[in-house]
Amino acid sequence: MDLLYAALLGFLQGATEFLPVSSSGHLALAEHFFHVEQAGLTFDVALHIGTLLAILVYFRKDLLLLAKAFFGLDKSDEAIPRRRQAFGICLATVPAVVCGLLFGDAAETIFRSPLVVACTLSVAGFFLLLADKKGTHQRTASSITIKDAVIIGCAQALALIPGVSRSGSTMTAALFLGVNRSGSALFSFLLSAPIIFGAGIYNIPKIMDQGLDKSGMLFYATGFVSAAVSGYIFISFLMRFVRTKSLAIFAYYRFALSGLVVIALLLGY
Repeated sequence: MDLLYAALLGFLQGATEFLPVSSSGHLALAEHFFHVEQAGLTFDVALHIGTLLAILVYFRKDLLLLAKAFFGLDKSDEAIPRRRQAFGICLATVPAVVCGLLFGDAAETIFRSPLVVACTLSVAGFFLLLADKKGTHQRTASSITIKDAVIIGCAQALALIPGVSRSGSTMTAALFLGVNRSGSALFSFLLSAPIIFGAGIYNIPKIMDQGLDKSGMLFYATGFVSAAVSGYIFISFLMRFVRTKSLAIFAYYRFALSGLVVIALLLGY
């Protein structure tokens, strides 16, 4: 596999990981219709670490403030909501971790067919559109309570199903809870950091058992850099986008893609 292919996969990972359109759903469709092959577990981990780096760099100030509040190093008045938010992120991570360990492999297998992905893209898109239009948008990320965080965390667990989207499900839940678009996106991205980090750590023993292909290091590095750069760009884009615009366009994109998939399947592709 050449470096251009690695860069393309990294770019797609960085884009679809953060936009509410489902990276796993796009990968499943690409495998079926374009015969795009997965480049192995090591490469997959490299891409996810790249997106993690994008989160850490873009939200470095927010993460530092949350960490200081969580460990009691911040004594200011603002530390109280930050501590609650940090604790909420920890709790919200639990449902996805538990469901991933119990059902992750099964979900990737059972729900990976193009027709199922088309359905999940549409259903999740409908709820995203409904939440965007019906949500009050009155609350900020700092107002998210422990209960809210657990609800959002349960929504994140649904992203095990290709086509649902981790960022899409968490932003949808936050919007239904009355959080504004900027706050929903912020909490969604902060919540993604421990999940991506945990998934990478979980897969390291598997990589060690398989043996690291040192001849592919440049290939892995290319994918990593591409995912990190594109991830940072799309995080920045979405955080600016949601300040003034609706998330409805992403729901409409989901509907359009679902329609194309169904048409392609009817035509025998």
